[in-house]
Amino acid sequence: MAQNIPRTTDDTPKPTELLDVAVVGGSFAGLTAALYLARGRKRLAVIDAGETRNRAASSAHGFLGQDGRPPAEIRAAGLRDLLAYPEAVLIPGHVTTIHGGPDDFTLTLADGGTLRARRVILAHGMRDILPDLPGLAQIWGQTAFQCPYCHGYELAGQPTGLLMSGAKVVEHAQFLTDWAPGLTVFDPDANAEDMASLAAAGIPVIQSPVQRIEAEGARLRALHLADGRRIPLAVLYMVSRAEPASDLPQQLGCKMETGPQGPYIATDMMKATSVPGVFAAGDLARPVFGAVFAAADGAMAGVACQRSLGLSAT
Repeated sequence: MAQNIPRTTDDTPKPTELLDVAVVGGSFAGLTAALYLARGRKRLAVIDAGETRNRAASSAHGFLGQDGRPPAEIRAAGLRDLLAYPEAVLIPGHVTTIHGGPDDFTLTLADGGTLRARRVILAHGMRDILPDLPGLAQIWGQTAFQCPYCHGYELAGQPTGLLMSGAKVVEHAQFLTDWAPGLTVFDPDANAEDMASLAAAGIPVIQSPVQRIEAEGARLRALHLADGRRIPLAVLYMVSRAEPASDLPQQLGCKMETGPQGPYIATDMMKATSVPGVFAAGDLARPVFGAVFAAADGAMAGVACQRSLGLSAT
């Protein structure tokens, strides 16, 4: 469900107004970029529908000063900070198309509205592609997740599984034992070499495919396997596939890279994409995800975007 977000009133830009920057996405990366630009006295709009990637999580961790706070509360506080600046405006909704180029991009919204901007920052995040596993959706972000830094401390030491296949399964399993010394790996495709490496590390491997998840509310209780076994668990780690939450990077022709979980936008150190006038920040523009990384990217993108505006005016 989309989160409630403040709506703009008389400050909404007119279709003919040329903004300095349009920020597509209003979570940690987009709001931080917008805050830096507002403090740089640039006229900007953030376009966002409130459908954040972390909306299933009840708390965020590892973010200095915000540890344990619900992500929705952190975002709401960020919106309040940003909208205190008259230079910034929030437009609820989705951007469907972007065309044009530096100093005059046109963005079309799902409701048919348009706005123009000299620069664009893409910060609309990623979409997790979860396996078709009955019961997974109801525990995702609560007792099934990807990042141990985000959630692992509070669930450390409980019966834990890693559902994963691929070349990095041994490395990832060994990494997770800092939180789960009794880890069990569920990998139906494990090869002999991986089996031997995991056995040497004292990590058991189960190759029977997982058929469904047993849960009580958002609490994982067990995995049910194809061979009929029921394996009691309290925590499940996964390395899911992910993709950009919008096709705007493809529309614009942004160069992409391939990371451990899927494609992301390639940027330089200043978060500029391969398309002149377009910057990208957050999960969308890095192979390693996280709120702190996203906020840092947003700050860099905001500063770099403002500098590019200044250089184009000389």
